[in-house]
Amino acid sequence: MNKNVKHSGAWTVFFTLLSIAYVFPIILVIVNSFKKKAYISRKPFAIPREKMFVGLENYVNGIKKTEYFQAFGWTLFITIFSVLAIIICTSMCAWYINRVITNTTKTIYYLCLFSMVVPFQMVMFTLSKIANMMKLNTPWGLIIIYLGYGAGLAVFMFSGFVKSIPIEIEEAAMIDGCTPIQTFFQVVFPIMKPTCVTVAILETMWIWNDYLLPYLVLDIKKYKTIPIAIQYLRGGYGAIDMGAMMGVLVLSIIPIVVFYLCCQKYIIEGVVAGAVKG
Repeated sequence: MNKNVKHSGAWTVFFTLLSIAYVFPIILVIVNSFKKKAYISRKPFAIPREKMFVGLENYVNGIKKTEYFQAFGWTLFITIFSVLAIIICTSMCAWYINRVITNTTKTIYYLCLFSMVVPFQMVMFTLSKIANMMKLNTPWGLIIIYLGYGAGLAVFMFSGFVKSIPIEIEEAAMIDGCTPIQTFFQVVFPIMKPTCVTVAILETMWIWNDYLLPYLVLDIKKYKTIPIAIQYLRGGYGAIDMGAMMGVLVLSIIPIVVFYLCCQKYIIEGVVAGAVKG
């Protein structure tokens, strides 16, 4: 019993230190966002006091230089509608795959799984070329592209959950006169709530922080997401306005952290609900 307690205490200390190591860079960004930019590189670990402290000056400069609110609006628009499209389309796809078992549906399922392991670097040139040819270099076109890239993981998770739903529920709805579409949206989709929330969290964190795909696809003269706007704080010859960058980084982190903290309890619930043998 004592050995177990000692082992438990040792693991607690280990994971506490590991958690601090992961959180420390975020704390460092927040601390440096209140310093003069000259001190950020010179004394990155110092607490901002007296001459180092600039209040909200870095935040104000960052917002002006990056046109932050415009970038925030486009990022929010792309994230919300991309996640909605992924949840609705992939949940329907997963339900169809598991209820209509044919060689075609099996192929679709394996293609979705295959898309999860293909590195983005293999297709990014072709993707950007096709996106320009098809006039998808807008926020609306980017939503379609995110739907394609987010489908693999989402279909995999929804498929696992659908296997746990008793088919008798759907049969009862059909007997009561529901069409397949009504059965899905009125019976099946509400049951999928835990997995929907889990998929929403994972996809939101990916899309909100994504830099490479918007940079390759969007017409950045017209549309900038937050990661692209932050990158524009880099001046010529490697010069960087570190103060403004730290301020904007904090502003970009806050929404996604708040969203995650509000929804984190659903992640394990959704993953466990989908952990069913096929």
